[in-house]
Amino acid sequence: MDRLDSRRLVTVKAGDKRPARRSREIHLDQLLGRPVLGANNYTIGRLEEFRVEEQHGAAVVIEYVIGGAGLAERLGIGARLLFGRHRPGYIARWDQLDVSNPERPRLRCSIKELRTK
Repeated sequence: MDRLDSRRLVTVKAGDKRPARRSREIHLDQLLGRPVLGANNYTIGRLEEFRVEEQHGAAVVIEYVIGGAGLAERLGIGARLLFGRHRPGYIARWDQLDVSNPERPRLRCSIKELRTK
């Protein structure tokens, strides 16, 4: 199976029933909240946020935020005020995460190579 280029993930509106093109697009809601596996098959956290840029009219994922920090980022400042403490997490570049199987995203690198948040 060919690896999906995770930079080329294109967002679609929730409820859009058009099939995603296998080689270039995936519905981001299929990835949101999924556990991310490290090289040792242990979960390092859940995929909680995507950072995207518009390139040539398409939304292209440039980074993934994994773990509690991503959840706090997605929920906004209200969550930080409510929970009060810093939530650890990781930031993976588009090329550090294999999303060819959206149900089981997996790191392509060591956890030490990820940025921490």
